[in-house]
Amino acid sequence: MSSASTGGAPPPRDATLGQHIARRLVQVGVSDVFAVPGDFNLTLLDHLIAEPGLCVVGCCNELNAGYARAHGVGTCAVTFTVGGLSVLNAIAGAYSENLPVVCVVGGPNSNDYGTNRILHHTIGLPDFSQELRCFQAVTCHQAVVNNLEDAHEQIDRAISTALRESKPVYISVSCNLPRLPHPTFATDPVPYLLAPRPSNLMGLEAAVEATVAFLDKAVKPVMVAGPKIHVAKAGDASVELAEASGSSVQPRCRERARPADVHACVEQEGSERIEDKESRGFSINIR
Repeated sequence: MSSASTGGAPPPRDATLGQHIARRLVQVGVSDVFAVPGDFNLTLLDHLIAEPGLCVVGCCNELNAGYARAHGVGTCAVTFTVGGLSVLNAIAGAYSENLPVVCVVGGPNSNDYGTNRILHHTIGLPDFSQELRCFQAVTCHQAVVNNLEDAHEQIDRAISTALRESKPVYISVSCNLPRLPHPTFATDPVPYLLAPRPSNLMGLEAAVEATVAFLDKAVKPVMVAGPKIHVAKAGDASVELAEASGSSVQPRCRERARPADVHACVEQEGSERIEDKESRGFSINIR
């Protein structure tokens, strides 16, 4: 990960929350933020636009913003509840596809929490958590930033979780906070460091031995490339395994654009049968 957003320059002494979010997104490789403006996220968008390392792409609706992803980590920015609930379907799709997406939502003013007020963009109840509860089912981490004291910790935890789990995360930022500075934003943050998950060596060796013994007995083995290969960054390793074992490779639908798809051993004539038992056995063959 790069350690700075603008050529290694340190953050300004009066760095704001909005600048901090922008810099952290750049540091994890985000170059494009797909956004739909709304009155709760306008100030945040101003800071994202001002970051030289980011390109804010305006979208005509939230689904476009949620589905859009240039490469690596995807980022979308929408407004409170109206935008959040609209982008929910796209975020659920990213969750099912194991895609790291940072969904940044402009939230209510931090002074409105606990006032029992009914705000616009809500469902008419003095409860600001409906959007959060919806996102809990389709994101691996949720952060509600409504004060500056732990804002940098919440943001870093959310972004690093998206990278580690390869799943979308939800970050709500109170609309009055992006323009405010804080001492924690004026120093270089700790670079992102995702420690690799250690393997159980005994278990790994046993698994390899069992796999080799199984493949030795196979007459014409076929490898099925499943949807978790790209999450584990095992595309190249799966190709090497296919070459070493002489196996054909059948990618599942989600893996059609993965490295295995361009491998010479890919079975192009195979078909995958999809059955919808809810519609009394309806099925189609994909060839």
